[in-house]
Amino acid sequence: MLQKGEGRLLNNRYQLLERFGSGGMANVFRARDILLDRYVAIKVLRDDRRRDANFDEQFRHEARAVANLTHPNIVTVYDFGFDNGQPFIVMELVPGTDL
Repeated sequence: MLQKGEGRLLNNRYQLLERFGSGGMANVFRARDILLDRYVAIKVLRDDRRRDANFDEQFRHEARAVANLTHPNIVTVYDFGFDNGQPFIVMELVPGTDL
C-alpha cells in the first residue's frame, strides 16, 4: 500500500521510496538522491507543525545547527529545504533496526 508521500519527488532531486518512521512532528522516509545516486533518510515535517509565523526561520536555524554537528553517534545532515512550502531534512541513511 502506498503511504502518503511515497513516490513523491522533493525539489526535483529526492525520490521518496518508503516511510519507515513517524512521530508527532514528522514522517521519515527512505529516499534516493537522484543527483548523487545514493540512498538517504528524509524527515518531512507535518503540515500542522507550521502554525507559528516564525516556524520557517526557526527550522532553517535548527537545520543549520544540526548540520554542523559531527559525532560518530549522530547521523549526518546532508541538506534541508522546502518543497512547495513543505519543510524537509535530508540525512544519512543508517542501516539497521530500531532499538
